Amino acid sequence: MHDFHFPLRLRRTPGMLAALAAAAAFLTSSVAAAPRVDSGAAAFAQENDVAMDRMMADMAIQPSGDVDRDFAAMMIPHHQGAIDMALAELRHGSNEQLRRIAQEIIVEQQQEINAMHLAVGQPLLPAAPAPTQTRLILPAAATGADAPPAPSHIHPTH
Repeated sequence: MHDFHFPLRLRRTPGMLAALAAAAAFLTSSVAAAPRVDSGAAAFAQENDVAMDRMMADMAIQPSGDVDRDFAAMMIPHHQGAIDMALAELRHGSNEQLRRIAQEIIVEQQQEINAMHLAVGQPLLPAAPAPTQTRLILPAAATGADAPPAPSHIHPTH
């Protein structure tokens, strides 16, 4: 087998310099033309990152030797992750069809979480309002009066 080494010799030609300049211009314009992320999209992305990180960490279980318990132990955080992502859609999304799907995901995934807890003999979590039914209650001192609670809206512009 022969080991050939060819020294790389580039000559600076006007054509090569023009090609490099064109490539640099293209890359610069691509970055400048990249879509800008508004604060709602940035908040949505950040909430989804948190939800995914939490879900993945909570799904990393130590196997118990009981397939059913291990399945439930991994699927419950998986379903909770879906709920957390659906809540982010409700807070930041604007597509009414996707917002309805997100609401359905929250209800269905919570029902499945409860069913898995029961199936493996775990107690259900204490009853609480659905995440979409909680209210933002402003203290009277913040409003300057004894104001009633704010309306129950996930996203005030929708």
